[in-house]
Amino acid sequence: MSLITLQSMINLVSHIFFILVAFWALQALRTDMLIKKHHIPQARTLYILVAIAVGYTTSQFFIDFILYIQNVLVF
Repeated sequence: MSLITLQSMINLVSHIFFILVAFWALQALRTDMLIKKHHIPQARTLYILVAIAVGYTTSQFFIDFILYIQNVLVF
């Protein structure tokens, strides 16, 4: 397995993991007060999109952080 394939797999697993963590963490919010009646599908879609945005951003931060540490330790 090449280095690029391994790095891609790690990135993919990291993104999925942090999206799931963000989705789990968002369940602690009381969003029922913000949702209009009869707009449940839109609220679920927004919930998923926010989880993806937060999870991806967090994952990218940790991946970049690890890469920066590796670059510092090499020099």
